[in-house]
Amino acid sequence: MNELLASYHGLVLSLGALSALMIVQMLVLDFVGIRHKHVPGMPIVEGHDTLLFRTARAHGNSNESLPTFLLISAFAIGVQAHPQWLNALAAVFVAARAGHMVFYYMNYSVMRSVSFGIGLLAMIGMLMSGLAAII
Repeated sequence: MNELLASYHGLVLSLGALSALMIVQMLVLDFVGIRHKHVPGMPIVEGHDTLLFRTARAHGNSNESLPTFLLISAFAIGVQAHPQWLNALAAVFVAARAGHMVFYYMNYSVMRSVSFGIGLLAMIGMLMSGLAAII
């Protein structure tokens, strides 16, 4: 591993963990969809009371957050932001996304929102760390 990426080893590990989390979400959504006899490609008309809806929204929300996290990560590495901050904040983001997923599945809306907020703050922290590196 080159010297630059070695400094961001924690961030790279977080990317791997996030990839695994996304695969888990896809598998859970597929399993729940099959169990509910949902026809792929058709809208899910149920609401938060059904596990099918919650698994679809958890997966969708992760897909919505992922590009921003990847852009911030690339920017922060590119400007050589403080590695310890990025490594720690990336781990916080992944943990928050895992919490968001679990709390969404369990229909704990307050904890789901808290987890989302923690992940958002982690991304903001990563962005601020990148901006601090260019100032």
